[in-house]
Amino acid sequence: MNILFIGDIVGKQGRDVVRQELPKLKQERNIHLVIANAENIAHGMGATGETIQELLDAGVHFFTSGNHIWHTKEIISKLNDKQYPLLRPANYPQGNPGRGYGIVETALLKKVLVINLQGRIFMPEGLDSPFYTADRILSEYAQDRNISAIIVDVHAEATSEKHALRHYLDGRVTALLGTHTHVQTNDAYITPRGMAYITDVGMSGVYYPSVIGVHPQSSLDLFLLAKSNKWELAEGDAIFQAVFIEVDESTKQAVLIETIQRGNKKC
Repeated sequence: MNILFIGDIVGKQGRDVVRQELPKLKQERNIHLVIANAENIAHGMGATGETIQELLDAGVHFFTSGNHIWHTKEIISKLNDKQYPLLRPANYPQGNPGRGYGIVETALLKKVLVINLQGRIFMPEGLDSPFYTADRILSEYAQDRNISAIIVDVHAEATSEKHALRHYLDGRVTALLGTHTHVQTNDAYITPRGMAYITDVGMSGVYYPSVIGVHPQSSLDLFLLAKSNKWELAEGDAIFQAVFIEVDESTKQAVLIETIQRGNKKC
């Protein structure tokens, strides 16, 4: 089974490059399931029904998210619909709308458990432990022999927290994939216990001139003047970043993880 996970998609430029590259990749790699992080798809902050549908039409099957998913009221109203293909991080406290994990059926009629976690280091306060939340979810599905793979998106700032989760979940999930920092890291590999890992998948959006997809002046105002203005997205050519994972369904282990980047960084 072949799975493609697309890093944080940033705004219209990110959506456009996904629509451009995904159909070609699905044909080239015989991909059976496409998952994407959608927390930045609507002008760089949050998601809307229209932007989700645009990416579904482009060939994405299911979406994870992160701390920015709460930005648009429209999408919050959809989170409680268990048929809607969008997760929010599972370790937000009880009482929040939505779900943090779900079963997706692939083109091969195989079931994949997708889990969305959020880190706590340098992130919004008040979240439950992503470690214990993962324990709870995995115990719920421990006896389900129909699951062919378990994919975890850990949306976190600190690389140390992601590395700690790598050790904690190794041998228990098929893939642990980092998102949030928008910079693709050079550490994609398969652990000895068969888990695919990368600290950050990267982003699909404008690489240069930008600061992780945002207009440079928006970031400079924050860092130089302590002014947190509304984000303005960068303009320019977008890159597409993702990881390709091959899964042995009989063991739920990953046998290959490969980073993908399409488009020129032009920097």
